[in-house]
Amino acid sequence: MSEVTTAHRVSAEAPLSGRIALVTGGSRGVGAAVARELAAAGAKVAVTYMNSPDGAAQVVGDIEATGGQAMAVYASASDATSWRDAVDEIASTFGDVDLLVSNAGVASGGRSVADSDPAEFEHLLAVHALGPLSLIRTLLPGMRARGRADILVVSSSIVEACPPNTAPYSMAKAAMETGCRVLAREERENGVRVNIISPGLVDTDMGAKLVRATTSGGSVAETEQHSPFGRICKPGDIAKLVVFLAGPGGEYITGQRITVDGGGVTPGIF
Repeated sequence: MSEVTTAHRVSAEAPLSGRIALVTGGSRGVGAAVARELAAAGAKVAVTYMNSPDGAAQVVGDIEATGGQAMAVYASASDATSWRDAVDEIASTFGDVDLLVSNAGVASGGRSVADSDPAEFEHLLAVHALGPLSLIRTLLPGMRARGRADILVVSSSIVEACPPNTAPYSMAKAAMETGCRVLAREERENGVRVNIISPGLVDTDMGAKLVRATTSGGSVAETEQHSPFGRICKPGDIAKLVVFLAGPGGEYITGQRITVDGGGVTPGIF
């Protein structure tokens, strides 16, 4: 079922009018919500997919049905060649991207450091850090020429929590965060803002799998009963923050890591 609501129709004010956005992993979950919200704010939006062409087509169709402009492009998160091809395809249709939301990713296998396959560390580093940095390097010349550009990387609060059995994922996200902090200082003189969005548990398919794996078959609904404000983070929470940071309100914000988790889980007594 489509998630389009009247809130996703293109805004008359269109604070992101004229912007060209690329949302990686935009076929579902957080990426799909971000793509719809950016389009509603007036941006032209390209979404990438790897395994979900139908989901990406649905997102594009939803955006176009509400008066926006969108396109779907195949890209593999860890493949520099596919990123270059995707960027060329977007440029030929919409122009140079000046707003990147790096969201594509995969989870790790849930094993300890001692039991994790070394190849898993390498794969997740490629997907979450090296691949996105390759994409960013490809986009930077066009971004610098646009006057203002924004790079927003979706990370995870797991980086600071460091729970057991998450090392490949946590380390890859931490590497990307470090790269973004350096990039923010390097590129601000070129008008490029770089910020990190760090959600806690999010109500997505991946979030539901995580809950089941860590609670012996529990559900998101059960988890929400004990969460801040009575719910966990929704994809729309991330999407609205993206629009703010990329809009006039985020003009003087760069090099920041913003955690979106309702203030965190209440610590126990120990």
